[in-house]
Amino acid sequence: MRRHFYTNFCFAGLLLVGLLALTSPARAQTDLLRDLEKQTTDSTKREPVAATFKGTHIINAQSVETPGHGTLAFLIQHRFGTLNSGAYEFFGLDNAELRLSFEYGLSDRLAVGVGRSSQEKTFDGFLKYRALRQTSGARPVPVSVTLFASSAITTLKFNEVANTSERRVGSRLDYAYQVLIARKFNSNLSVQLMPTLIHRNYVALAGMQNDVYSIGAGLRQKLTKRVALTADYFYVLPGYVADNFHNALGLGVDIETGGHVFQLHVTNSKGMTEKFFVPQTEGNFFKGDIYFGFTVARNFTIKSQL
Repeated sequence: MRRHFYTNFCFAGLLLVGLLALTSPARAQTDLLRDLEKQTTDSTKREPVAATFKGTHIINAQSVETPGHGTLAFLIQHRFGTLNSGAYEFFGLDNAELRLSFEYGLSDRLAVGVGRSSQEKTFDGFLKYRALRQTSGARPVPVSVTLFASSAITTLKFNEVANTSERRVGSRLDYAYQVLIARKFNSNLSVQLMPTLIHRNYVALAGMQNDVYSIGAGLRQKLTKRVALTADYFYVLPGYVADNFHNALGLGVDIETGGHVFQLHVTNSKGMTEKFFVPQTEGNFFKGDIYFGFTVARNFTIKSQL
């Protein structure tokens, strides 16, 4: 009887060991399949690429970025006089142009903005729409595409000797249309191309066209966690502006300081809206007609996302 008990006990023990040996590989295989399934799911996700540029402007140019849904951006853009104006003008610091603007994200894709420049006492407004966003992961989208359209009006007092066409309100209006195409190649380098059309209802000088076609390029090269080099350039197609105008070139440094981005730059363009710096840049960068300036951008959350 006792021998029979020991035999059954040993058999049960062997059976239990065998079941554990069988279930352990099955459990390990199930866990492995679960991990593989999770990896496969993660690899099929399409993630948007963030922070192609750190602000809505590069230097002169708009960037593909928008403020974001419910975010209000307040920008102060400042340009001193040219460095080659001499010591009497304190190398340009005695003179200045200023633009104040607000940009608001109606959604993550659509933004509106208004601004006022001291140059020609100009008011401007614009719409900016993120049509396409660069993504990583499965079937990645290689570039971001943002559409930009703006209108500007000068409010300078009428010249008493001006001709009648200059007196009309319509003649004071200018329009800008851009397709902003950008790619963030890695965490440090971003590049942007900007086909541009400027339409001016009125031009005062011979050799100036109402429609001006240009192609712009911009880049951002990150140096440290909070500092990056920036540059932008606009090439105007020959024959669309008078001979005394030049292509706009800007070089700058972006500094991130908590809630805002501080941008320092030099450029040969005094104007800070498309109607000025694309077709009406008077300075020659390589002859010392260089304006030192800065841009301060501060973001405020107006509408929190749930």
